[in-house]
Amino acid sequence: MAKRRLLWQLYLPYLIITILALVLLSWYASYSFRWFYYDDVAQNLKSRTELAERDILTALEEKKFDEIDRMCKTLGQTAGIRLTVIMPDGRVAGDSDQDVRRMENHADRPEFRQAMNGQTGRSVRFSDTLGKNMMYIAVPLKEQGQTVAGSTSSPLAVVRGALSVTAIDKALKDIYVKIIWGVVGMAICAAGVTLVVSRKITKPIEQMKDAAKRFAAGQLDHRVPVPESAELAELAGALNETADRLKKTIETITNQKNQLEAILSSMAEGVVAADSDGKIVNINKKAAQLLEIESVSAEGRSIEEVVRNADIQRFMRHTLMSLMPTEEEFILPAKLPITLRARGTYLTDHQGNKNGAVIVLSDMTKLQRLENIRRDFVANVSHELRTPITSIKGFVETLLDGAINEPEEAQKFLKIIAGHTDRLMAIIEDLLSLSRLEEDSQTRMVAMEYLKVRPVLESAIELSDPKAGDKKIKIEIDCDDEIEILMNPTLLEQAVFNLVDNAIKYSPSESKIQLTVRKTDTEVLIAVKDFGCGIEKPHLERIFERFYVVDKARTRKLGGTGLGLAIVKHIVQLHSGSVTVESTPGQGSTFTIHMPIK
Repeated sequence: MAKRRLLWQLYLPYLIITILALVLLSWYASYSFRWFYYDDVAQNLKSRTELAERDILTALEEKKFDEIDRMCKTLGQTAGIRLTVIMPDGRVAGDSDQDVRRMENHADRPEFRQAMNGQTGRSVRFSDTLGKNMMYIAVPLKEQGQTVAGSTSSPLAVVRGALSVTAIDKALKDIYVKIIWGVVGMAICAAGVTLVVSRKITKPIEQMKDAAKRFAAGQLDHRVPVPESAELAELAGALNETADRLKKTIETITNQKNQLEAILSSMAEGVVAADSDGKIVNINKKAAQLLEIESVSAEGRSIEEVVRNADIQRFMRHTLMSLMPTEEEFILPAKLPITLRARGTYLTDHQGNKNGAVIVLSDMTKLQRLENIRRDFVANVSHELRTPITSIKGFVETLLDGAINEPEEAQKFLKIIAGHTDRLMAIIEDLLSLSRLEEDSQTRMVAMEYLKVRPVLESAIELSDPKAGDKKIKIEIDCDDEIEILMNPTLLEQAVFNLVDNAIKYSPSESKIQLTVRKTDTEVLIAVKDFGCGIEKPHLERIFERFYVVDKARTRKLGGTGLGLAIVKHIVQLHSGSVTVESTPGQGSTFTIHMPIK
């Protein structure tokens, strides 16, 4: 059903009531005025009739009946009315307008009967004699000295006066026309006034309606004008106060939501929240990244639609049904498998009823990898230290058993012990160097200065010349003399030396090593390229780990500790740079130091 505006609901009923009141009032006024006018005309007619009463009564007492008709015609013309004298038996004795001899008996006339009863007769009816509506007033005639009210004898005759009602109706019609026009004018005025009043009442309400729509649309800074009416003013004030409170509430909720989103976005863990039906209501960026989904498209969809991993689906369903916190680890199959630890708990509403669940996903891949590295490091350190110590102990025991008394054997054993001791010292020195580098990287206490790169490279090559000369390896430098960077020259020299020394170890005799420096808009690249045995791809990711070596037997034979590349990595990181490696088995390797331009 169509809804009507309040303006018309107020205006039309008020207008109809006003018009009905005016119509009823006009009808009652017209009715009352008609009878008031009739009464006035009747009184006037009675007065005119009574003017002829004395003369006619004298003629009746003297029995001059012939004079009565003549007197009626004379007096009726003078008074401007029709004057009739009717005898007690109904016979007409005189009439101002008609021949009495042709007139019928008037005994049945109502006004005549009322007059014969001693009252003033009155009647409005159609006259058969004249053929039109007439008003009749009949007055009883008594003998002189008797009053009508106190007499008990019958009247001598009845004098009747009459006027045409047509004249009365014409006069009333003019009055009715004026009344109608007055009513029309009043109705128009009432319509205008009612419209103005209705608008005055409904305008504030419409303003409140528009304000409520603006509030619903989020325009909470809008305010409702306060009307003059006390009731509507209170309502407008209540709406404005509601808008203020709603604005503050929304601002608080928005701030809390933004804070929550900022917290969730900055978390290292992934967070997924679902309702009781298993549909995702919130997911942060980290969770979307771990699960390889889009957070925007995931919200509002079930966990089965979004996450294709059956273990995650099962865990979420288990958390939704469980009343206790849950925890489990998963391995997500991918190009590089990801180990996740999931912790879940149920959510409750403000009444404490369970209405969903939240799971927190922690990427344990790096931690697990670091744990593996730690175990490998401990095992490697133990192995690297145990081997020379075991050898030293064995040879010492041999010497104590009597070999010391044999100069040649004793000399041989002591040289071996000295070699193992040198290896232990080398390992310890490298470990101490790493420890110092890590400490320096945390405290940033290393002195830096802008220096040219080429002198540092030449100094590193100079330190490597003895080993390179033994294997007849040629080292080539391609570096612009003007290239300079912010560095610690001693540490950078050690890093380059370690790379060159490593290249010499794994390069065949009579080969070459290329040392190239290039400058870009953002960094300086120091590349050390050899043409040795190369490195298999699976080893490239771990080549910079401590004690990680591709071929342990070969490394030990060549006198390596397995810490050289780890030292290079820490030195470069101390300079806010990075080191990368590219290698092809059988063709050689290229280690590149990336030094940023600050």
